[in-house]
Amino acid sequence: MRFAYPLPWWGWVLVIAAIALAAYGAYLRTAITLTPRRRWALVSLRAFTLLLLVVFLLRPVRLLPPKNPRNQPLPILVDVSRSMNLAEASGKRRIDRATDILTRQVLPAVSARFQPEILTFGESLTPGSPTTLTATARRSDLSGALRALRERYRGRSLPGIVVLSDGGDTSGQDAASEVESGGAPIFTIGIGDFEPQRDREVLALTAGDPNVENALVDLSVSAVSRGLGTAPLRLRVLANGQPVDARTITPQADGSPIQETFLVAPDRTSPTLFTVEIPEDGDEAVPENNRRSVLVSPPGRTRRLLFVEGGPGFEHSFIKRAWGKDSSLEVDAAVRKGKNDLGQNTFYLQAPPSRGPALLSGFPRDRRALFAYDALILGNVEGDFLTRDQLALVTDFVAERGGGLLLFGALSFARGGFIGTALENALPLELSDRRGGLARTSMQTGGASSAMYRIALTREGETHPLMRLGLDREETRRRWSAVPPLASTAMLGPPRPGAQVLAVTGTPNGGRSPLVAVQRYGRGRSMIFAGEATWRWRMGLPSDDRTHEVFWRQVARWLSTDAPDPVSITETGPAMPGDVLKLDTLVLDADFTAVSDAVIRMRVKLPGGASRDFSPTLVDAASGLYRTFLHLDQGGVYRLTAEARRGTAVLGSSDRWVLVGGADLEMADPRLNEDVLTRLAAASGGRYLREADLTGLSALLKASNADLPPPDQQDLWNTFWMLGVIIGLLSTEWVLRRRWGMR
Repeated sequence: MRFAYPLPWWGWVLVIAAIALAAYGAYLRTAITLTPRRRWALVSLRAFTLLLLVVFLLRPVRLLPPKNPRNQPLPILVDVSRSMNLAEASGKRRIDRATDILTRQVLPAVSARFQPEILTFGESLTPGSPTTLTATARRSDLSGALRALRERYRGRSLPGIVVLSDGGDTSGQDAASEVESGGAPIFTIGIGDFEPQRDREVLALTAGDPNVENALVDLSVSAVSRGLGTAPLRLRVLANGQPVDARTITPQADGSPIQETFLVAPDRTSPTLFTVEIPEDGDEAVPENNRRSVLVSPPGRTRRLLFVEGGPGFEHSFIKRAWGKDSSLEVDAAVRKGKNDLGQNTFYLQAPPSRGPALLSGFPRDRRALFAYDALILGNVEGDFLTRDQLALVTDFVAERGGGLLLFGALSFARGGFIGTALENALPLELSDRRGGLARTSMQTGGASSAMYRIALTREGETHPLMRLGLDREETRRRWSAVPPLASTAMLGPPRPGAQVLAVTGTPNGGRSPLVAVQRYGRGRSMIFAGEATWRWRMGLPSDDRTHEVFWRQVARWLSTDAPDPVSITETGPAMPGDVLKLDTLVLDADFTAVSDAVIRMRVKLPGGASRDFSPTLVDAASGLYRTFLHLDQGGVYRLTAEARRGTAVLGSSDRWVLVGGADLEMADPRLNEDVLTRLAAASGGRYLREADLTGLSALLKASNADLPPPDQQDLWNTFWMLGVIIGLLSTEWVLRRRWGMR
């Protein structure tokens, strides 16, 4: 016997002493005289009754031996996803081999001690039978299966968990992270060939930012050929199903990844589905992984830019002319032209009537007016041009609104510029001028100083969409080397942590100074261009050279394209048929303040043309985040449209296209993934087993800490005879009291 709520020895001493005092005190003074024998009889009865009540309060229990371990459930999880249908080198399918291992080795080894319960997992966890296993699940969600298993057996002791799988997990999560501390050990059994068979695969496909010239987009392709040596493979590119390019590549070695970049022109008015495929040759183990697709969405609405100029000049005029030729940009300008009789700055404004009045002072009058733009450009603006409140507002524009900021021009960096202001931390370079301030070069070309201030790209700049001028890295580098030198360069400090320097220029002491630098800041992005007089590029290069226009238009697009609207559907990430897609909508007002009382109507247009309506609900009032869920029944392109209202006022709307099933992830890298199974077993305290190790499975389960369930506890106080003892004691005391003349 033991107590569920035990007391230490000194606790028992205190309890017994208290009971003795209480019982003795009850009969210390009585109305009639009791003989010592009768007094001690009544005291003993009272003390024993109180002691028994205390014992009952501490809940005495009796430990019973555990039930027969054979009654313990032993979950056996079998992967039934489509990759288990693949044939091994022996010609047998993986699911058939799993069935053989299950029926001939696993079940005979564990049935004598445990109660095996077979469960299959793919898209979900369901009961199964070794005689009816079929590998038809569209995906293998091993992480989800472990979560479902935990709920299924919550509160029950398990000797272990057995998993038969090829290690594929398309859930996007690490299955080892689902292991609970102190849970049952997991014993994983790998099914499949580790050595590669004959297979060609498109490993990855991504689409880059569009290049201004000819609206080109990079398609970056990674492919591999296994088991075929260095035999050439052919990559073919299709746009909405129509071939647009093809290329034959010879791998350096068997299994060596191939990286290729294609330039494609997406449709500017509707989404374009680009597919890269390797034609099947009839001798591959897994032809399903020979293609991948990516969706390139149309550019959407025009982007609004505000150009605040410290004064008129050639540089600003050439830049605005380049932007004016881009139909995707809408540019408002405030140009300082002098001072009035009161000594106040006066401005020439270029803006539509709806936005012009807010720029009369040369800068938007409030948060809402500034946040109506997607990017802000400050050109040749001194550090004291903006007030302290305006500088803080610019910082909020980048960090909170998610807008783009460009600072350039000699006056912007002269005499310390914006050092010590609220804007300093938002910029990608330290604004220190300790290295000499502004370095100027001669207007003549061909001299040594002229060569000194030419532009040189960094490694990051050769591939960044801001600096791209050619169809590949070599052409981009060649075209930048032909650009005329700048008239001057501000000698600024080093980049801030996380910033990227895309281009540099030489310095008089033979070093190099950052010229173009960018960084993310909060939700937005910022850029510094430390040079002066890029209009020379337009005048010094051939008339058909568009370097100046392309560069500045790419600057404007890079700054403004990612600036979010007040109502925006967030990125969803890759999705597959069978997934449940989380659809998040961010709702802000015109000041980009979170809205927690909006009513949202979301319409989803399915690939077949049908539509479904949803009403997202608020999940985070602080950020204005609303959420709903969509079960993806089929692959294809889904169009999401959301409109947010507050009362009768429309706050905004958002469109997004989502590609479902761009790649058959279930067939990606079809080899046995021992790493996933090994990490899962190690995280749980189990073991990864090969077929030769299965004879010791029963011994491993027996040796595991969870082999035997804890002993059962049987309460001793809540029985009829215990109640009878209490009643008997109280009755005896009462009868004796009455017989001896006490009430």
